[in-house]
Amino acid sequence: MAPSKEATLKIILDANFFFVPSQFNLDIFEELANLLNRRFEPVLLSSTQKELEGLAHSSPKVNKQALLALRFAEKCSFVSAEKVLTESYDDVIVRVASEWSCPVATNDKELRKRLREKGVPVIFLRQKRRLEMDGAV
Repeated sequence: MAPSKEATLKIILDANFFFVPSQFNLDIFEELANLLNRRFEPVLLSSTQKELEGLAHSSPKVNKQALLALRFAEKCSFVSAEKVLTESYDDVIVRVASEWSCPVATNDKELRKRLREKGVPVIFLRQKRRLEMDGAV
């Protein structure tokens, strides 16, 4: 039986996507709601949280943005997704998004290309002021 249209859509958020609010003064959760026009659940993978925490200990400018990004990340459902030694943070996102068949929100060009090659829909920032989706959910 197919899931109802009201099924909550999981969206995996990449680390760089959490920087959109501080860089472009855009409410990513409101914009996702407008774009999707359905119930969705933003998901923070544990590997992405580790990546953000690592960025929070870098240069002062990045540190401030990363701490803000971690605050936005608190609005997401937390999902444990361990990164094996041979994997990058992006590899974990590609693996989980492929397993779940769910879209990924990212502005990373290389990651977007990899996800699209696997048939995973990608949500990204267009013209620094609105979100767009490549692929269908």
